[in-house]
Amino acid sequence: MKDVRVLIVDDEEPARALLREILSREPGVTIVGEAENGFAAVRAASETSPDIAFLDIEMPKLTGFEVAELLAPEVAVVFVTAYDRYAVQAFEIHAVDYVLKPFRPDRLREALAHARARRAADVRGDVVAIAAAARPKGTWADRVVVRDGPRVHVIAVDRIDALEAQDDYVAVVSAGKKFLKPQTLSSLAATLDPARFLRVHRSYVIQLDRLEQIELYARNSHVAILAGGLKVPVSRDGHARLKAILDAR
Repeated sequence: MKDVRVLIVDDEEPARALLREILSREPGVTIVGEAENGFAAVRAASETSPDIAFLDIEMPKLTGFEVAELLAPEVAVVFVTAYDRYAVQAFEIHAVDYVLKPFRPDRLREALAHARARRAADVRGDVVAIAAAARPKGTWADRVVVRDGPRVHVIAVDRIDALEAQDDYVAVVSAGKKFLKPQTLSSLAATLDPARFLRVHRSYVIQLDRLEQIELYARNSHVAILAGGLKVPVSRDGHARLKAILDAR
C-alpha cells in the first residue's frame, strides 16, 4: 500500500486530536500538518504538499469548500463534519468521502481507503464544481477566493472591477491589482450576477457599476473606462449588449 501524506483541518482542537490519533495508527500514513482555519490550511498545504486532506466544512475565515477549491487538484478531499446538510454538495464535487461527527475509527479507516484509491486512480478535483458547492443553490457568488502561493486573497464581488482572460487563468482586477486564478473566464463569470457583470469582449468581463464612460476607439471598436481609470476593450457584439443594458436602465 502506497504511503500517503495527510493534512488535518478542523477549527476544534479535540477533533484534530482524535483524527490525528486514529489516522496516525494506520500503516503508511504520515500526518504532515494540521490547521485550525482555512487560511492556515492553505498555508500548510503549500508547505507540506499533502496527498489527502481531512477537512471540516464550517470554519472561520474560509469554509471547507473554499479550502478544497484552493488545494492542488490532485489532493483527495475527505470532508469531516457534524452536519449532514452538506452531503449533496460534497458528492457533487466528487469528494472522496463525507464522514459525520462523532466519527468511528472504522469509518475513518474506510474513508482513508477510499482516498488512497482516489490517489491511485489520479482523479483530480474540478475547481468550477467546488466553487459552486461553496454557495447556496440559486445564489450568485458574493466573494472570490484566490490562492497566491501560501497566501489567500478573499475578494468581495463588490470590489471587482473586471475579469480578464489570461491563457489558462483569469485575472481578477480589483483596486488596481490583478489576482490570477486557475479558471476560465466563462466559468468564473457564470458564478456572478449577470445583472451586475457583463462580458464586453472575448477576453473581458466588467462590473457595470464600475463603468464611467464608453469611448470610440476605432471603427466598430470601443473602449470602456472604469472607475479608477482602467480601460477595457469592447467588441462590436459587446458594445451592442452593453448599449442594450444601458438603454434599459
